[in-house]
Amino acid sequence: FKQGAIRHTAVVPIAGDQMTNDVAVAFRTPTQSAEEIKIKHGCALRQLADPREIVEVPGVDGRDPRQLSVQTLAEVLEPRVVELYELVLNELRRSGMEEMIASGIVITGGSAMMRGMVELGEEIFHMPVRLGMPRYVGGLSEVVSNPRYATGVGLVLMGKQQLERHLTGQMESSSFGRILDKMKSWFQGNF
Repeated sequence: FKQGAIRHTAVVPIAGDQMTNDVAVAFRTPTQSAEEIKIKHGCALRQLADPREIVEVPGVDGRDPRQLSVQTLAEVLEPRVVELYELVLNELRRSGMEEMIASGIVITGGSAMMRGMVELGEEIFHMPVRLGMPRYVGGLSEVVSNPRYATGVGLVLMGKQQLERHLTGQMESSSFGRILDKMKSWFQGNF
C-alpha cells in the first residue's frame, strides 16, 4: 500500500502448508498431527527453541509415538521460513518496492504466530516486522482478531469502505437505496 492504494501484489509459492508438510515428512507423522505440532510447538528460529522442551510425535499406522525436542522441530522449520522470507525479499527488490517500505513488514496467516517468525523476519529484512492483527472489527472481533484472518478481514473492510464511498449521496430515497442502506447497516454491525 502507498497513499491508501495497493501498489504491488505478488504470490510466493511457500506458506504454512509447506512447513506442515516438512514436519510430516521429517518426523514421519500424519499431516494433521504435523499441523498441530507446528501450531502448538513450532519455532522459526533455532536459537529461541528450548532444547529441553519435548514434543510427542504420533506415529503412522499404529507405530508408537516418538519424542523430539522443540529445537529439532525448529531445525526443520527454520530453513523453510528463511526460504519464504528470501522469496518475499527478492520480490520486493525486483519490484522496486523495498526502499518504499517506511514502517516495516507486516506478516499474516496462521504460521505468522509461530515463535520466532518476527525475529527471523527482522534478521532477513533488516527492518521492523510485526504480526498483522485485524483491528477495529465489530461483531465477532474476538473470533477474527488473529493473524490467520487478517487478509480476509482486511479485504472485507476495504470492500465495505468502497461501498460506503460509492453509496454516499446516491439513491438515498429509492427502494434500491434503502436496500443498500440496510446492507451498509449490516456491514457496520458485523464488521
